[in-house]
Amino acid sequence: MCGVIGIVSHGPVNQLLYDGLLCLQHRGQDAAGIMTADGAVFHMHKAKGMVLDIFRTRNMRDLLGAAGIGHTRYPTAGSAVSVHEAQPFYVNSPFGITLAHNGNLTNGEALKRELFNVDARHINTNSDSEVLLNVFALELERAAQGVKLTPEKIFTAVRGVHQRCRGAYAVLAMIAGYGLVAFRDPHGIRPLVFGRNDTMAGAEFAVASETVALDVLGFKFERDVAPGEALFIDFAGHLHTKQCADNPKLTPCIFEYVYLARPDSVIDGISVYEARIRLGSELALEVMKLPDWESIDVVVPIPDSSRPSALELAFKIGRPYREGFVKNRYVGRTFIMPGQAMRKKSVRQKLNPIASEFKGKTVLLVDDSIVRGTTSREIVQMAREAGAVKVFFASAAPPVIYPNVYGIDMPTPSELIAVGKTTEQIATEISADRVIYQTIDGMKRAIRAGNPAIEDFDASCFDGCYVTGDITPQFLKGLANSRDESRGEVVGADQ
Repeated sequence: MCGVIGIVSHGPVNQLLYDGLLCLQHRGQDAAGIMTADGAVFHMHKAKGMVLDIFRTRNMRDLLGAAGIGHTRYPTAGSAVSVHEAQPFYVNSPFGITLAHNGNLTNGEALKRELFNVDARHINTNSDSEVLLNVFALELERAAQGVKLTPEKIFTAVRGVHQRCRGAYAVLAMIAGYGLVAFRDPHGIRPLVFGRNDTMAGAEFAVASETVALDVLGFKFERDVAPGEALFIDFAGHLHTKQCADNPKLTPCIFEYVYLARPDSVIDGISVYEARIRLGSELALEVMKLPDWESIDVVVPIPDSSRPSALELAFKIGRPYREGFVKNRYVGRTFIMPGQAMRKKSVRQKLNPIASEFKGKTVLLVDDSIVRGTTSREIVQMAREAGAVKVFFASAAPPVIYPNVYGIDMPTPSELIAVGKTTEQIATEISADRVIYQTIDGMKRAIRAGNPAIEDFDASCFDGCYVTGDITPQFLKGLANSRDESRGEVVGADQ
């Protein structure tokens, strides 16, 4: 999960890209970068850290040009400790290309070997995004055939990328002297939207991971980029689009709606906020199946993403909704922090209970999901220390029992608390009196209600159905090993 944004304007875009990345900071907090195009010259600044810390006035002054792309990184493939993994990436042949990518390639390692042994292209990092950039560069070179690029030749190159690359990818790229290219994998797993702003100088375009970035920047939302579709916006502001995949089928990542995306975004026609409300309604049905559900005194959300679900759940079961935890907003999202020890420490730093909402009560805590259980265990303990008589814990998502391979850090079954355990065993492990999970059917029903035209979702971390059709047990084992190695000492400290 990363955030990407690209803009083609008639004036400087450095501030617009910066503001857009701030809106997408929730999608990645490891590193960020901006590349702008000033004519045929690229200007770049990228580093590890948060957007606010990376870009100073002196850096912004150097980002000249009326077009550019930006990226905020959440590492799942590659190294979380290396600044060289920050995006955008750049190659100088052919034409000069820079690229930012959200997602994971499932055949990245095979492509890396092929690029070196067959295509004589060198990959300098462990990032599959650099692999994708080199595949795109190679396909552009083949499509151009040594002459000037046209939109059709760019679309031919994207078609070549679709034929060679497997997995999830929402891509923004700039070609020096030509324009901005955006495309989405044939399954539409990772989100990508674009908007337009009509000015006196002509049309301006923005492409981003979520609609919230368009809203904040003043661009009118046009539509989602379709699965397999490519957009080319030349530096004069002319838009060209084409479907470049043979058999595209929209199967968006369901975890975007459960947790990842901002609630004020709309993804593939579905309001994230309204989807989370409906998740709460479905979860209420599961809560009321408990023989002792009427003993619940109060419903308390785990801030922030579970609030809509908890509010609707409380309404459905007829119990008060209370804010029982105060959140320190200067601590990052614990889910995306590397290492159990760091996550455990950060939970206590991030949340503090309001004792009056817990003392002497049976409390139903509502969270968006339970992944590793580290956060849940600490929260339950805090509720008990604050005086709760009983603690029920409800998850708006089903049990996470399979690794995610498309850009979300849910790596090994050994790290997923629900694998091989009953609900009662999970409750014991997180020290809760009861644990209530959403059903897979209830989750899909709640989210699909926002756009009935979507036939299915990528819900692989819940049901083990990988939509790209190329995931084997051997692949999952190799992925787990590579992620362990990329964590280095962080993993060792946690064992």
